[in-house]
Amino acid sequence: MLTMEEAMKQTGPLPFAAGNIVKGTVIEVRPKEVLVDIGYKSEGVIPAQEFQDIKAIKVGDEIDVLIEKLENKEGTVVLSHEKAEFKRNWERILTICNEGGTIQGKVKSVVKGGLVVNIGVEAFLPASQIDIITPKNLAQFVNNTYEFKVVKINQDRQNIVLSRRELIEQERSEKRSKLLAEMVPGDIRKGTVKNITDFGAFIDLNGIDGLLHITDMSWGRIAHPSEILKVGQEIDVVVLDVNKEKERVSLGLKQKMANPWDNIESKFPVGARVKGKVVNLVPYGAFVQLEPGVEGLVHVTELSWTKRVAKPSDVLKPDQEIEAIVLGINREEQKISLGIRQLESNPWDNAEQKYAVSTRVKGKVRNLTSYGAFVELEEGIDGMIHVSDISWTRKINHPSEILKKGDEVEAVVLEVDRPNQRIALGMKQLGEDPWANIDKLYKVGDVVEGKVTKLASFGAFVGLQHEIDGLVHISQVSEERVDKIKNVLKVGQDVTARVIKIDKGERRIGLSIKAASYSDEQLKEEQKLLDSLKPGEDLVALQHAFDAADEAKQDSKE
Repeated sequence: MLTMEEAMKQTGPLPFAAGNIVKGTVIEVRPKEVLVDIGYKSEGVIPAQEFQDIKAIKVGDEIDVLIEKLENKEGTVVLSHEKAEFKRNWERILTICNEGGTIQGKVKSVVKGGLVVNIGVEAFLPASQIDIITPKNLAQFVNNTYEFKVVKINQDRQNIVLSRRELIEQERSEKRSKLLAEMVPGDIRKGTVKNITDFGAFIDLNGIDGLLHITDMSWGRIAHPSEILKVGQEIDVVVLDVNKEKERVSLGLKQKMANPWDNIESKFPVGARVKGKVVNLVPYGAFVQLEPGVEGLVHVTELSWTKRVAKPSDVLKPDQEIEAIVLGINREEQKISLGIRQLESNPWDNAEQKYAVSTRVKGKVRNLTSYGAFVELEEGIDGMIHVSDISWTRKINHPSEILKKGDEVEAVVLEVDRPNQRIALGMKQLGEDPWANIDKLYKVGDVVEGKVTKLASFGAFVGLQHEIDGLVHISQVSEERVDKIKNVLKVGQDVTARVIKIDKGERRIGLSIKAASYSDEQLKEEQKLLDSLKPGEDLVALQHAFDAADEAKQDSKE
């Protein structure tokens, strides 16, 4: 080591000055610093982080260093290996790295907005210029060596901006042009799933992206591409179409396999019994997978001969294994019609023999509607009793007046409509129509007893024997004027009345409560008035007849 006096005696310029680059020898490697002898009166210290690999530095190694200070507070020479490299390399880099040139470098660290790269000097690589898609994890690039393009040099600030993305895009463009020139429909290419959308997936063919549409992924049903693909997955695809002008490539995955619909008629002939798995339930039916790529539809009407299935999910479940019968095939539209009810015989085939017209049957009332009652004759087969076929004599507005759900009833079969799966039943047909012999049962002038069954604004209906109702007009209730029928009569009240009219055609019997106590002479007088009524005249006209009779009585008394 030179002493100060020896250094002063040397001729020529003094080599030891701040800013000069000199050679030094490593004399000690410490965990946080490296001691270097530059031939000066004291050793220099270099921070360990200035070396890319501190483990590679050995005692005795000769390195270039830049003198930052000849002496600090501790009397130590402050050196920098990194700045020496930077100063020596800066001119070289300016020479070989004109803006647009390329250079190799090693990623040193992560900083805000990007990476620091050592290319002999430190350069900045923005995050957006690292790759085609900006990576989320920048730390994965640290300590890796790549080729970079110099996109900007600021000599005043000694700042360099790099881009790796431009080199990748350039390389991909060259590959894309080459691939487009080579690629033809029918080629099988290896690619990587780059992105997945609702309509398909983009496949990276190592230079160009191709679109794999969801309809070309499988011969079977796919709800979303993610069911069979995931980002990063490597797959072999078939080139379907190449558009060199627009640089678009259409790809297929299912085309690697034979179309299962090619020989569909021989594999699943009409009438065959098949097995499958329920893969989708919709309001109108169930889709059943018979084999990969082949599905059949069981329409909701083909689920049961007799049960009223509102929606398929009432009787089937997803992934359920079922059997069915092939009803029809349309190979062009790739459709197969299936039926489950055909596995059993149709109970309606024998309905005409089992429920012949005039047969007496029994059943339970299953449902009531405004027009009739549905009676279950056996599981899945109902008969309907229309409201007009419940009684010969009573006017029934709703079947609930006579029947209720769950009642056991007996009826007669009136009609069987097998094509429309309908059976008409009647309750009144169990007995004879009393109106056929009404003349033998009731005559005008007869005094009868009954019970009030219904009240109306114009009068009251009275239930008589033989399930026949008679009508008492409000004018025939009392000798005194009645404004409201409910003021003098109640439902369920027993009354005595006289038959004053029988209309066989209209199936009506007119009654008079006040006339029940009339003498023979009074009846004769009123009978004349009754005989004067025109045929078919409504019973309401009886009010005028009795009013006239009252006036005649009053005149005779006077």
